[in-house]
Amino acid sequence: MSRPPWDLTFTADPEEVAALRRLLRLRLGLWGLRQVVDEAQLCLSELVSNVITHVGPGTPGTLAVSMSGTHLRIEVHDPDTRALPTLMAADVESECGRGMALVDAVADRWGVQLHDGRKVTWCELDTRVVPPMGRFDSPGVSRAETLLDVYATTTSPPASIVDNRLSAAMAEESVIGVITDCLHWLRAHGKDPDQVLDHAQIRFESQIQATEKKRS
Repeated sequence: MSRPPWDLTFTADPEEVAALRRLLRLRLGLWGLRQVVDEAQLCLSELVSNVITHVGPGTPGTLAVSMSGTHLRIEVHDPDTRALPTLMAADVESECGRGMALVDAVADRWGVQLHDGRKVTWCELDTRVVPPMGRFDSPGVSRAETLLDVYATTTSPPASIVDNRLSAAMAEESVIGVITDCLHWLRAHGKDPDQVLDHAQIRFESQIQATEKKRS
């Protein structure tokens, strides 16, 4: 499964944390990484909360999620290069200082990178995913997954119904929904949906044949 990097800008406010957690759960569901959803959400919450606490509410930030080998990499970017995350030995009753300790306990590794005008706090989680023998990375697959992600975000049921987990069946329904909506668009603009489908099928089959030739 292709997992192109995912970036999302946000404002560091407590209300944003829950929304970011939901979007991350949806993204990992699309990526087939449900086994690390809980750990990833916890790390995301702590990294963003760290910005809120030590840089300030309202700080503009960026969430960047990607794969580093078989590890899921979560990055939170913010513009303050002075307030560096610190691993503190907070006791059980402490109300602060436990954020990075939780990240340290859950993640395989974490760190901070300083750049010109910004810092990046990152962590990596072992997804326990075995790299496939045959890869299906291609621009078309990446574009389709990005489109499906947007489509699922705007059409998915409430979290109380599906707990934001996009199953294989739901993913297939999203594909059908995207195709159906595109056919409606074609008809609305005076195009022949059947002709477009035929052309798409021909192009798809030719691309598959070209890919198989490269592998053989």
